[in-house]
Amino acid sequence: MDLTPSDASKELTERVEAFVEQRILPLESELLSADRPEDQRWQEPEAVRALKTAARAEGLWNLFLPDAELGAGLSNLDYAPLAERMGRSLIAPEIFNCNAPDTGNMEVLYHYGSEAQKAEWLVPLLAGEIRSAFCMTEPGVASSDATNMEATAVVDGDEVVLNGRKWWSTGIGHPDCAVVIFMALTDPDADRHRRHSMVLCPVDAPGVKIERMLHAMGFDDAPYGHGEVSFTDVRLPASNIIAGPGRGFEIAQGRLGPGRIHHCMRLIGLAERALELACKRALSRTAFGRPLAKLGGNAERIADARIAIEQSRLLVMKAAWALDTHGIRGAMSEVSQIKVAVPNMAQNVIDMAMQLHGGGGLSEDFPLAAAWAGARALRLADGPDEVHRMIVARAEFEKYLG
Repeated sequence: MDLTPSDASKELTERVEAFVEQRILPLESELLSADRPEDQRWQEPEAVRALKTAARAEGLWNLFLPDAELGAGLSNLDYAPLAERMGRSLIAPEIFNCNAPDTGNMEVLYHYGSEAQKAEWLVPLLAGEIRSAFCMTEPGVASSDATNMEATAVVDGDEVVLNGRKWWSTGIGHPDCAVVIFMALTDPDADRHRRHSMVLCPVDAPGVKIERMLHAMGFDDAPYGHGEVSFTDVRLPASNIIAGPGRGFEIAQGRLGPGRIHHCMRLIGLAERALELACKRALSRTAFGRPLAKLGGNAERIADARIAIEQSRLLVMKAAWALDTHGIRGAMSEVSQIKVAVPNMAQNVIDMAMQLHGGGGLSEDFPLAAAWAGARALRLADGPDEVHRMIVARAEFEKYLG
């Protein structure tokens, strides 16, 4: 197992890191400020558009896509260090057109979409002209078990009819969000892995209604947002079904493998930034006549954070290698392992940094509170910890079954 990034990965990582540090971080607090007028909070700032233009001009665009013509042509292992550098800023992934859920949706279209679907939706997504959302989780059922989903996508002749209610549809509040991928039950009598379909649904289709925008741990995450969306007798061409009826689970597995690598590496970048802020705070602040670094076991906490980050990074790189080498079926345990380990690690490291910042750590003066909320949310997003632990345990038991 060789976890060494390629030369192309190293070169792009350096360029991404420089762009984040020199161009994005100096503007981050201003662009994320909750003090912006309400009528501007749900619009994309001109500064963001300018940064996107600059990133694209420098070839730092669609770096996640394993296609040398449409993206950077990197493997999961090679993309991982780039995702970590992007994770240092909450807005950096979008600047490089590498933001979730767009990345996952673009990968779905790239791998499973028809030529017509790619022309209509993938091309403008790759160009950054539109954004998208993914509608899977439902408020009325335990969505950690996808077989519980009550929303339906029923084929009616040459049309498909969508009904149901989804929530935590991330990105639905963005002014450029034009399409969602709607996952729902198509055939309840089929094999449990052939019951569901994914359907491309324009946001402005008749019957689609954004019922409300949700706050996650008190943050509205403008201008992206997380929405509760209702679908009432939404009639679309059956050609909007991705790869045909009944293939929703298959597509979901292909989508979530790389996506979890991306999420976890971004979180490692966020944890690194939190540790950096914690060290600077511990060395610059004095209490009871001594630097914080020499009080209350803080040095040990800093050391534990460094150890935890290094362990997590190696685990994610191993998972990325396994995904590249064996595909999602051969890397299921590794991908679930990182989905449990990394958000918990990041949450703990960020919490430690918040504690060292005192009251300031809870405020908008530092990025820590929003970072903590994001890490905590990712213990639920893309499957809760408990589901992933179940997958890991199942893989362990299978080693000892006859």
